[in-house]
Amino acid sequence: MTAKPSETLSLSTLVSQRLEAFFESQLHSLPVNLYDVIIEQVEHPLIVQTLKITQGNQIKAAEILGINRNTIRKKIKLFNIDPSIYK
Repeated sequence: MTAKPSETLSLSTLVSQRLEAFFESQLHSLPVNLYDVIIEQVEHPLIVQTLKITQGNQIKAAEILGINRNTIRKKIKLFNIDPSIYK
């Protein structure tokens, strides 16, 4: 069943809720490089989902994300993503 617009939450709200839960669960053991940890965990699924909607087309995915094609290729390699599985 598809949610009505009034029932959907913004991405910002969803992220905020998940971060709040994360902080509550990690009160005594937060990583030192928290920013890098969070960015990496968001960046990977963002690239994967964008490759899915572009059917593995890295140039289109880079354009949608607003990054250089060399940057997306670097990230694909870093995260060990195989774009061919989305074709």
